[in-house]
Amino acid sequence: MSGRILVIDDESQITRALRAALTAQGFDIRTSNDPEEGLQVFQEWPPDLVITDLMMPGMSGVEVCQAIRRTATTPIIVLSVRDHERSKVEALDAGADDYVTKPFSIQELLARVRAHLRRAPERTETAIATGDFVVDVTAHSVTVQGKEVHLTPKEFDLLAHLARHPGKVLTHRALLTAVWGGQAAHQPEYLRVFVGQLRKKLEGETGRQYIHTEPWIGYRFVPEGWNEEESGTQ
Repeated sequence: MSGRILVIDDESQITRALRAALTAQGFDIRTSNDPEEGLQVFQEWPPDLVITDLMMPGMSGVEVCQAIRRTATTPIIVLSVRDHERSKVEALDAGADDYVTKPFSIQELLARVRAHLRRAPERTETAIATGDFVVDVTAHSVTVQGKEVHLTPKEFDLLAHLARHPGKVLTHRALLTAVWGGQAAHQPEYLRVFVGQLRKKLEGETGRQYIHTEPWIGYRFVPEGWNEEESGTQ
């Protein structure tokens, strides 16, 4: 696998280690030990994925995520020594797609990088049409009632998986594994944040409830106009 990856971390030993590991895997790497400089690199050399530390002097990883999300949907992996839920939720709310706790396994990080860059659809369909939703897998676009809704890559992946199974209850574990991989099966805060973001974007203007919570189990996607007879794919 190839691709451009930008690493932003104030610890030189971390950027050196990640440069070596990612370069060995065939990736094109740029690193920065200063977050503001890193954002400048992002503008001049648009990467396919960003890895950023959470706690840095001058500008935090949360602020880096917010700055990137103003202009781009590039996947972002946050690194942090903080393992509590509040920090994870704050980073995910700011636009991060994943959260890896230090110290971490290089092999685990590489697996997450590959997963975010791959984003392969589960099937070969080009679009998922269900109810008043059309999820264009090829173009990574979503329309609801004919209006386009802008989603981040992970929001899109989550919605696409839900849309493939309209009306069915999908468990927390099943959703986490399908969208983030097996290593995230015990990270329920991921779902809470991204389902909340999807609800705001999908339901904000219409007032309709599309994503239903099944307490202690998971979520069920019920688009307006959906019925059990429709195939759901094109």
